[in-house]
Amino acid sequence: MSRYFPLFVNLEGKKILVYGAGTIGSRRILSLLEFGCQLTVTAPRVSPKVAKLAEEGRLFWKDDVYHPGEIGEDVCLVLAAASDKEVNAQIAAECREKQIPVNVSSDKSLCDFYFPGLAVKDELVAGVTAGGGDHRRARRASEAVRELLEKL
Repeated sequence: MSRYFPLFVNLEGKKILVYGAGTIGSRRILSLLEFGCQLTVTAPRVSPKVAKLAEEGRLFWKDDVYHPGEIGEDVCLVLAAASDKEVNAQIAAECREKQIPVNVSSDKSLCDFYFPGLAVKDELVAGVTAGGGDHRRARRASEAVRELLEKL
């Protein structure tokens, strides 16, 4: 299994699409908003937190499902976190065709990048991944890094 290179990207003002806003999608949406991106969430239902963020104008919620061909060329990243694995695979295929990096929550083999566990304090940002495998281990490591950053 390949190890992924950690790369920190400026997302300020960049367009990011998230399909799905269940537990995983909502958690990733909340993390992304901290980095100043223009976020569009497409989902027929969203968590109360995501609905509130949409009401506040911090993101755009499109109350719909994915439709093939709708991903624009001006999109920086896509997160496929829909509850339907087939839909996530279709999103990944469209992103590949348009050369847009995609993360697919239901199938790590379709991911161009992994979404890291984040530890943030002021301007310090650390990301932790276990290669899409041991999520519990990555979560414990992220928590340990957060504790360390709090001491600085």
